[in-house]
Amino acid sequence: MFAKHGFYKIAERINLGQYIIERWITSSYENFSTAERVRMSFEELGPTFVKLGQLLATRPDLVPEEYVIEFSKLHASVQPLSFEIVKNLLQHELGGLLELFENIDPTPIGSASIAQVHQAKLKTNEDVVIKIQRPGIIEVINDDLGVLYFLADLLTKYIPESRAFNPKAIVDEYFKTLELETNFIVEANNIRRFQENFKTQNDIHIPKVFLELTTEKILVMEKMKGIPLSNENVLTQFNTNPEEIIRKGLKAYLKMVFIDGLFHGDLHAGNFFVLPNNHIGLIDFGVVGRLNNRTQSSIANMLYALSKEDYDRLAYEYIDLAPFTDQVNVDVFARELRELIAPYYGLTLKNVNLGRILMSSASIASKNKLTVPSELMMFFKSIVAIEGMGRKIHKEFDFLQYSIEFASELIKHQLSTEKITADLNQIARESKSFINGLPRQLNFLIKKLNSPEHHFKFNFTEMYDLKKSFESSFNLIFLGMIISSLIVSGSLIYALKSQDDHILGVPNISFIFYLIASFLGIIGFYNYIKKP
Repeated sequence: MFAKHGFYKIAERINLGQYIIERWITSSYENFSTAERVRMSFEELGPTFVKLGQLLATRPDLVPEEYVIEFSKLHASVQPLSFEIVKNLLQHELGGLLELFENIDPTPIGSASIAQVHQAKLKTNEDVVIKIQRPGIIEVINDDLGVLYFLADLLTKYIPESRAFNPKAIVDEYFKTLELETNFIVEANNIRRFQENFKTQNDIHIPKVFLELTTEKILVMEKMKGIPLSNENVLTQFNTNPEEIIRKGLKAYLKMVFIDGLFHGDLHAGNFFVLPNNHIGLIDFGVVGRLNNRTQSSIANMLYALSKEDYDRLAYEYIDLAPFTDQVNVDVFARELRELIAPYYGLTLKNVNLGRILMSSASIASKNKLTVPSELMMFFKSIVAIEGMGRKIHKEFDFLQYSIEFASELIKHQLSTEKITADLNQIARESKSFINGLPRQLNFLIKKLNSPEHHFKFNFTEMYDLKKSFESSFNLIFLGMIISSLIVSGSLIYALKSQDDHILGVPNISFIFYLIASFLGIIGFYNYIKKP
């Protein structure tokens, strides 16, 4: 398929040229860019490659900008399953529990590459939606992933320029994402956790999930009663106050990020519902981001640094989050961030997209030898989606301004008794773990030091002068010790008067010791004053 779109030379470089059908090579592709041809190849290769392209569209730190633009155009074209197949799947997964349904609408309200969604009603008179996994999709994904790993290995081996993008790491991340998306029990648990996090907020509605009717391939949850933000007339319904909807939605999102450490990873207008009384509802929790305390603090510091145009601080936050490397030049990195962001400072969403700028900053970080964590990229991607919704509601929406306003509540949370107690408990647990593991680590270190194959290697290429100073100092100390020993020994012999032969009234051996000590002292003094 790649050869069909003009990539036969790459196929030849990775030793797959013998599998190219000659008629494919003659296909016309001259009028399309390389990025366009890759996108067209992905579209023809099916849902697994389409979702891979959609993932790469959110990772400008991994692929060039022109590919990000093309991959963002990818949409899976999927025929809906027949209702007969849907009924058979439900019967197979739920068995006798299927009797709990009063009726199921045969017309799907959504059909995607992994699942299809139908409306239904339970005999308890509750309106629900059923998410049904496509039959055989796991096998298709596994086969395609095998091909992707195979191609990643070949690219790494035979095409050196591809190693900068780490093809195998890209496939690894994609595999982890798909593994979670295709297990509906995981999504059901995500919904349960979001419900718990927002149980005290009546204006934020998370749908109820029916765990007893949920399997790895079937998800049953409450039907959302509102209108999705993707609907053109949504803001004219329920006497909606757009400003209040923005504030509530953004406050809920920032709570997810900075307090809960669990945020919606695919919060676009179709998953955001407007309800009566300016309440909001959220659906589709297959993709979520998880943040630890360190990442939460770094993201808050990043937003604050952006608000103050503190590019050095922004650079250091990237460095703190990324795996350690000594290859980054902080001054160069900060300057490139300044060149990217400074021209847009002070403009509103009507003029600039903050999420896109942050994703571009991640690309600069990658260029400066930093590995950007996937959860940070998911956060940046979510900002892009939120700004898209904000633009739909309010033309002058400014994500950064709203975020900084929320920071005061974040600070209160960080300084609350519960938060401080939790942090102290974490420190205590980590300290206990360190103390418990210390004997084992010391034992490992001793074994390593005693190993005949172990050796230390020190490199002082930039410390030559310091090394020479240490050598000179040690030589002088050693010489001083010898001189002292000679003087002390001579003095003891003189005090004991154990010898009859004398020179100038001093025993011969003492005299010789004094003479040698004097000579060595002169040499040491000469070398000291001679040293530059």
